[in-house]
Order: sequence, then C-alpha cells, then structure tokens
Amino acid sequence: MVLLGALVGKGSTGIDDWFYQFEHIGTMRVLADFANPLSLTIVMLALVGVALYQRRRRFALVVLVFPPAAYLIVQLIKPLFGREKGGALAYPSGHITLTTVVMGLVVVAAGGALWAVLIAVGYVALAMVGVGATFHYFTDAVGAVFLGTAVVCVASLISGRAPH
Repeated sequence: MVLLGALVGKGSTGIDDWFYQFEHIGTMRVLADFANPLSLTIVMLALVGVALYQRRRRFALVVLVFPPAAYLIVQLIKPLFGREKGGALAYPSGHITLTTVVMGLVVVAAGGALWAVLIAVGYVALAMVGVGATFHYFTDAVGAVFLGTAVVCVASLISGRAPH
C-alpha cells in the first residue's frame, strides 16, 4: 500500500483516467453504493449477532472494533500521502478499506469457505469499480484493498479465527 501510494504520487494515473471516463454512467453510482457505510454496518451487526449466538465473544469484539479502527487509520495516513481528488484527500480510500475489512471478516466468520471468498471478492471488486470511477481514483481503491487485507489478517489472528 505504501509503495503504491509513493508510485501513484499526487495526481491521476493512466488507469485512473481509464476508469474515470465511466463516471457519468449511472451504474457506477450504484456500484459505489456497495461501499456504503450503512450497508456495511448492517453486515457488521449481523456478524456480531452470529458470533454472539455461537459464543465467539472475542470474534464479536473484533468485528465491532476493527472496521472503525481501519477507517481511523485511513484518516490518519491520508495526509502522509497528500493525494487529493476534488479537494479532498483521496489515498487510500476509506470506503474501500472499510468494505474490504467487513467482507474479509465475513470470510473469517465462514472459516475461509470458498463461497465466502467468492462473495467477498466479487463484492469488493464491484465496490472498487464504482468508487474508482466516481469520487476516488481507481488506484486509491487498490491501495485500500492492500490496507484492508492487512487489517483482516491481524483481526483474524487476534480473534483466534484464522482460517487454516
């Protein structure tokens, strides 16, 4: 994530420009909604409910703490990169970091089951396209996935639910 942030610099790249050409397509706004914090909060609460039902209190606590902590980390490191889009700090995307962490925790909750991995990857990919073609550069979304997966790995280890 840090290396990509250094490579992309402060402005748009060729791949960012390619994705941005689709900004005005209505579907892109719909895809960006995959990263809606309200929807992700509902998924988090469902995960907490399942964890508590299964008496996995530590995992429930991790689900409550790690997504907001990841978002806070993003807000703290954005000024270090200084990349802006539309007058706001852009790299890495907080929306995609949060989406990656929540969907990663779905995979952890499912024990790394293939169906969960496929759903999570598809969900995050759609959110990346939507966010990367609208209010972020696409490379902001890629950097966010790198950060989010690192957070999920730590969360998985701390929760004692690391898939084998």
